[in-house]
Amino acid sequence: MPSSTSDRPQRLRVQNFFVSRDGVAAGEDQSLERPFGHVDPGKLAAWAGATASWPNRTDPGGSRGLDDRIVRDFTHNIGAEIMGSHKFSPFRGPWENEDWTGWWGDDPPFHTPVFVLTHHTRPSFSLGDTTFHFLEAGPGRALAVAQEAADGKDVRLGGGVTTVLEFIAADLVDELHIAVAPPEIGSGLRLWDSPADLEDRYEHESVLGPSGTEHHFFWR
Repeated sequence: MPSSTSDRPQRLRVQNFFVSRDGVAAGEDQSLERPFGHVDPGKLAAWAGATASWPNRTDPGGSRGLDDRIVRDFTHNIGAEIMGSHKFSPFRGPWENEDWTGWWGDDPPFHTPVFVLTHHTRPSFSLGDTTFHFLEAGPGRALAVAQEAADGKDVRLGGGVTTVLEFIAADLVDELHIAVAPPEIGSGLRLWDSPADLEDRYEHESVLGPSGTEHHFFWR
């Protein structure tokens, strides 16, 4: 009989991580106005925004099928998130002030504790049902702290690229879903040269979604 969610080990999961056909996930010259640098995130995330379950959808309709199922699964059994400092903000170095609360407005999409990895910590704060904590720690300790906060649920590793690669190198990531969009970007922060780069660590299958996005699934 399959194990229930409540009695299986906690997993660290990378979910809905968008990259281009040539493996680029974020661009250069990140700023307040351009959180992905020179890369247009719409080119990478268009498949998700077109689904019926996209949380920011303001009009009825939207696509169903595999793309929609993956969008709906984003919050399933997630109890905490880990992200790198540059997913939270474009600032480098010490905080000049603590007014910045992220790119997500008053109701961030996480709805869990979020642990921001940074060398420049600041007090925790809450927006809606998301609480941001600032943690100076390596991958192993950060995961242990997030797992405790997740209360038995899985932990999502949200990015960016450098953070995901650090946790993979530390052999801490259990599952990944990488959504490869058709465009090529050319330059920027690259997750891989090819999906085969991860096949020495994971089982790997890919499925083409109705949008033309290729979904790659990796598991131990």
